[in-house]
Amino acid sequence: MSSVELEPVRQSFRRFVRIDCQVVREHDFKLIGDLALDLSTKGMLVRARTRVLTGEELLVAFRPPRCNRWIDAQATVARVVHGRRPGDTGLAFGIEFHGMDRVYEELIFDRLRGMVGPDAMRPPRPLVPRSLHAA
Repeated sequence: MSSVELEPVRQSFRRFVRIDCQVVREHDFKLIGDLALDLSTKGMLVRARTRVLTGEELLVAFRPPRCNRWIDAQATVARVVHGRRPGDTGLAFGIEFHGMDRVYEELIFDRLRGMVGPDAMRPPRPLVPRSLHAA
């Protein structure tokens, strides 16, 4: 038998953006992020102004690209990017929206259509040959 490595399947598509936003912690209303780096209908990657923890509850306000309408959403920190990998833009965190109205999801989808994906903006990863035999 051979093992097959599968790429994770994304539930929504992400697009490269640079949009102003306001991300505050729900428990103390401290501003923890102010620039979205990528956006999808399910969440966004945000440049961090301070350290955050996975699982923190957030309030988010932003305008999708090419749109004057503000969207307010509740979200949770899903992951923290420490900025150590090539292509990382520094300390950032990924958030997952929850309870977002379907109308807002459709608006975000419509505004992201035709934009460049975030992987197109990253430098290519160096190719590292895999060993044929496990160590």
